[in-house]
Amino acid sequence: MRLVLFLNMGGASSLDECEVFLKNMFNDPYILGIKNSLLRKMVAFIISKSRLKAMQENYKHIGGKSPLNELTLSLCEKLNLKCKESKKEQIFDFVNLYVPPFALAVLQKYQLTQNDELVLFPLYPHHSKTTVTSSLEVLKTEIAKLEIKAKLKIIDVFYKDELYNEMIIDDILKTKQEFNEAKTLIFSAHSLPISVIKKGDLYEKQVVEHTELLKEKLKNHFDEFFLSYQSKLGPIKWLEPNTGDVLANLKNKALIYPISFCIDCSESVFELEIEYRKVAKEDYKVIACPNDSEAFMKFILKILENL
Repeated sequence: MRLVLFLNMGGASSLDECEVFLKNMFNDPYILGIKNSLLRKMVAFIISKSRLKAMQENYKHIGGKSPLNELTLSLCEKLNLKCKESKKEQIFDFVNLYVPPFALAVLQKYQLTQNDELVLFPLYPHHSKTTVTSSLEVLKTEIAKLEIKAKLKIIDVFYKDELYNEMIIDDILKTKQEFNEAKTLIFSAHSLPISVIKKGDLYEKQVVEHTELLKEKLKNHFDEFFLSYQSKLGPIKWLEPNTGDVLANLKNKALIYPISFCIDCSESVFELEIEYRKVAKEDYKVIACPNDSEAFMKFILKILENL
């Protein structure tokens, strides 16, 4: 039997869970780079308390919860149905880093033996220590704790994958047919502190490479392209330009593709859909993430077939 676990940061499923998310995120040494765990915990507590009310207010605009868990669950259920119909011994489930379902609880659901295979599939197209490395370290710790002997395999980042990029291009062009006045395409990626990049994080390099690959395929369909970054927090310097600033200076109607996300979350459905509209000079349309689409499932199954 093969168990495939999708790995994500996760999104709060209720207003109460916002506090859990913030505490765990800021206590992650890859997010808050304080080596002393006790000091990091204290700082994380202070930041979490200061951010909690704002996060909860934002979540109220999107129904009091992130769509991420429900969409990831739907993706797993659809893939499990496909495997059942094809009589393939392959099960899909998911693990979040900062909110339930956590790694330990999910792994305990399955009685994995040395004859089984465990595949860790981070749902991040680009590599960052703050996402991929952090998630994999947590999973490996829990696997060791439970003494799981199953054969372990890890899916690498996939921003160069041809099928994945064909899916993105199709989604962009289909949306352009609906919103045919759009002359500008904005690739919006989650930002990272410059200090993280300077320590050798590959994220910015890979996001830029990915954008260039897509621009080459789409150059005959748009007059201009932008790569911008969203979701920065605090007074430190982050990757730029900021998506809000790009939208504030728009000269044409635009499409926005959330290039660093595979599943819609508060960053895509609140920040892009609601918050940034307050500053945008022109109208724009946000393209949905791959989510539980047929095309994304086709890509996932192809990756697994080639393991």
